[in-house]
Amino acid sequence: MQYQRPALVQGQQLKMNPQLFQSIQLMALPIQELKFRIEEELQANPALEVVEDNTTVSIEETEVGGEAAEYDFFEDSSDPGYTQSGYDEEATENKHRFLEGALAKAESLHDHLIWQLRVQPITPAEFEVGEALIINLDDNGFHREPLDALFEDPDWPTIKKMVTMIQGFEPIGICVADYRESLLAQARADDSRPECVDQILEHHLELLDRGKHEDIARKLKADVSDIDEAREFIRTLTPFPGRLFSSDKPTYVIPDLMVVMREGQFVIIMNDEEIPVLGVSPTFSGIAGDAAEKDVKRFVKAKVKDARWFIHSIRQRNETLLKTATAIIEFQRDFFLRGAKYLVPLTLKDIAGEVGVHEATISRITNGKYAQTEWGIFELKYFFTNSISGAGSGGSRFSKEGVKQVIKEILEEDEEARGLSDQGISDLLATRGIKIARRTVAKYRKELDISSSYRR
Repeated sequence: MQYQRPALVQGQQLKMNPQLFQSIQLMALPIQELKFRIEEELQANPALEVVEDNTTVSIEETEVGGEAAEYDFFEDSSDPGYTQSGYDEEATENKHRFLEGALAKAESLHDHLIWQLRVQPITPAEFEVGEALIINLDDNGFHREPLDALFEDPDWPTIKKMVTMIQGFEPIGICVADYRESLLAQARADDSRPECVDQILEHHLELLDRGKHEDIARKLKADVSDIDEAREFIRTLTPFPGRLFSSDKPTYVIPDLMVVMREGQFVIIMNDEEIPVLGVSPTFSGIAGDAAEKDVKRFVKAKVKDARWFIHSIRQRNETLLKTATAIIEFQRDFFLRGAKYLVPLTLKDIAGEVGVHEATISRITNGKYAQTEWGIFELKYFFTNSISGAGSGGSRFSKEGVKQVIKEILEEDEEARGLSDQGISDLLATRGIKIARRTVAKYRKELDISSSYRR
């Protein structure tokens, strides 16, 4: 019979206090998120204050000759039609010009199609069906849900009528199931299309994609020149017409640091203009000495301690980022001198050993952080890339990103090599000491968004 008895067991356990957790969080924040985090801490901790803020313009900088400039606030507003003297013809004209030139919200695909639907001579029931069809379209112009699941009691003659009508709207080729139907709808809207186009789109698109023109000609009992003509026509079509109305906005990044060359040496410039200089408020700290109550003293000391740790964490983040960037530049010196083609293999372990921190710290400090270089703006994680064994004279090693840049350079700059197949590119790379398989070339080519040889 077994008995449970109390026993003492000695062991080690790592506990994370709030200050350490805060430091880890700040380490991972990019510059924009760090700004918001600082603003939150300034509002939450009265012991923390801004010593210097380069991101704002002080009131003194708006003064002229030592005295504040006198001006009408409304005169400097965004309304150019404002005038101090009541009605003014020129001011009214300026306002009209402003309204005409004001930036409007980009029209979406659904708005564009609904507008065209409203001007059609159709019944209210048909309009309701057409509106449901349009709302069901995704950004490509394709059906999200199948038509039989879209309507509870489907009136198929009306649905087919409205589908045909919407397919003729601008852009042509929407309200279809996939890109194949979209290409077919666009082709049928052009009466001047070559004869073989419809059959190729319906039955032989895969063969066309593989460049098997002779096989298609044999199946359709046509000349190869007819297939070539049909192919050129198909290339003018748009497989995803709905994307012409895409409302996606570009995403802008603010680099955390900049790498420049000065007098033959690389110089790292930290982007400290976006981050205010913080300090501990002496006024708030003095309250602890003047206060008689213990609770007040305890509160003030706790807030001062939190403020000092927050400032220390930001300083540690910046120092680690600077050391990491310095180590990356040393390892990737050829990249900064000559471009992306000379990127060498690099791992988190290499940089962690150089900086003297754990690999997880390097992962956090490089995630979401960007560096502005002579060759563009890159995330620091871009400089970590896998290696590819080469057969050069010195047993050279090539990085994945470097090989991709070599392939891009071959296909974009060499006219003779532009029509090379993936196997041909693989053979050409082998002459340069880079031995990779054909399927690896195809994979890198797709990652570079470069078409296959027959499309080039």
